Amino acid sequence: MCIWFRTGALAIVMLMLLPEISLCQSNHADAVEALFAAANRERALQGLPALKLDTALARAAQQHAERMAREHALSHQFPNEPDLASRLAQAGARFSSAAENIAYGQSAEVIQESWMKSAPHRANLLDKDSDSIGIAVSERDGLLFAVEDFSHAVPALTIDDQEKQVGMLLLNAELRLLDDRKDARRACAQGRGFSAKPQPLAIVRYETTDLGNFPDVLISKIQSGRYHSAAVGACASLDSPFSMFRVAVLLY
Repeated sequence: MCIWFRTGALAIVMLMLLPEISLCQSNHADAVEALFAAANRERALQGLPALKLDTALARAAQQHAERMAREHALSHQFPNEPDLASRLAQAGARFSSAAENIAYGQSAEVIQESWMKSAPHRANLLDKDSDSIGIAVSERDGLLFAVEDFSHAVPALTIDDQEKQVGMLLLNAELRLLDDRKDARRACAQGRGFSAKPQPLAIVRYETTDLGNFPDVLISKIQSGRYHSAAVGACASLDSPFSMFRVAVLLY
């Protein structure tokens, strides 16, 4: 079974991996290290950047691997267990997309080979949008239960830090940056409708995982030459396990 989450969208492909069961013992840390090295080796062969280990993803993976070992079964979600996105968020991960591989087998090598022979699992390992991974292995009766959780990580930034990043882009676009951010923050939090004195000529609200780039609509307005100053305000993201930055730019 393979589950992908992409900006809130969910797709499920049913695929159970049932490698031959063996009772040989394996060191969990060695197995995790072997799976991590194998994942980045396969990505390097495809010219993809290496995945970095994420401790929050690893915590979530460990909890799920232990659950699979207790149940002696493969599942992305057992009864009374949160779904993948919620599990990752509860473990402290911040992400805009997530995916998961699960399997059991007698060794890390067998598990990795099974994943690479499965189109959905291979796609997760070689997803160009993923940049982080957490891996865990648990054992029962000599059988290894493995979990790989992938994500595109979103950095944890304060509201001030978010506003500073967007503000630098506005300055680089040769707009005068206004110091008072109260109205911009209020416009961000309201989501729609807004009144202020002076009333801005335009308001652009957007959500993003990359504060280093403007959305097309804001680029178009800046390039129009109609606006000469701006205020930027950020606000808390909506209630979702997926992490996004919410920003409002007031143009004058």
